[in-house]
Amino acid sequence: MLSIRMMGSGRALPALKVDTDAIEGEFGVSREVLQKGSKVDERYFCTNENQIDLARDACLKALEAAQKDPQDVDLIISGCGVPYQPIPSTAPLIMRVLGIDDGMATAFDVNSTCLSFVTALESAARILSMDEHRCALVVSSEVASRALPWKADPATALLFGDGAGAVVLEPTPSNKKSVLLATHMRCFPSAYSASQIGAGGTRFDYRAERDAFDGHTVFEMNGRELFRITVQHFSSFLDDLLSKAGWTRECVDLVVPHQASPTALEYMIKLSAFDPERVVNIVSKFGNQIAASIPFSLDYAIEQGRLKRGDKLLLIGTSAGVSIGGAAIEF
Repeated sequence: MLSIRMMGSGRALPALKVDTDAIEGEFGVSREVLQKGSKVDERYFCTNENQIDLARDACLKALEAAQKDPQDVDLIISGCGVPYQPIPSTAPLIMRVLGIDDGMATAFDVNSTCLSFVTALESAARILSMDEHRCALVVSSEVASRALPWKADPATALLFGDGAGAVVLEPTPSNKKSVLLATHMRCFPSAYSASQIGAGGTRFDYRAERDAFDGHTVFEMNGRELFRITVQHFSSFLDDLLSKAGWTRECVDLVVPHQASPTALEYMIKLSAFDPERVVNIVSKFGNQIAASIPFSLDYAIEQGRLKRGDKLLLIGTSAGVSIGGAAIEF
């Protein structure tokens, strides 16, 4: 149990909204593929914005909601599936664009792909519990549109959108209700290659293996393999997470899942036996925003008045790797 409180949240979108009906001409997706449909009706793609712009905007909104100034922040953790660049990490650049003075904060990245926000949230909570930092920004900002497989796998490409979400955290006295009760993550690396972008790291030597490098610069996904892993392990995983928190399914007030796809989300609701009314389901409006989908959906739910202090909040999802993870929070 970690006594932390979410003081504010924020989210950001690019300016360009792309309706599914407009994709045929823009990206060359056939009418047949579009008619089968991804059930994602809208998504937002960066044009003039970049990943850091989205992160900055989400962070500033979260700080405003928390009634904080950037100079109050002394810990920034960026949790993204895809960083701004391989080196340095993304968090220091976010710190810089927020105008936080040199040497005044710790800033680093964590990466567990689509579950990166949950991992970053847990990391921030543990650091804050050591009483060495007073205010943390946890942010996930993703530009999925940079590497979508429009030619090789347009049905998958249709699922994704860009966006960012952020929260401000502070430590709270142990007698307060707002706590991170439990986190749980399990990895199934037998399906490591089921969801990946192969290039950009050390796997391919760009000078010696340029064709191989170029051939792995777009996203690849084996949906059937991901589905198999999820179906096999999700229910028992959820039982374990709820047991760690001391909760039952019935006592959870709000579930904020990773917005993987409309089909995946519908099946998750069926597997978990949660009341659909208690699950935030906005994937058809924004697409899969990778790690940003959980904090983005969380802020959306808060804005809609679906979450109040003392509520039992469950964050949950799957990620490439393949992992299943989540967090139980008394909000």
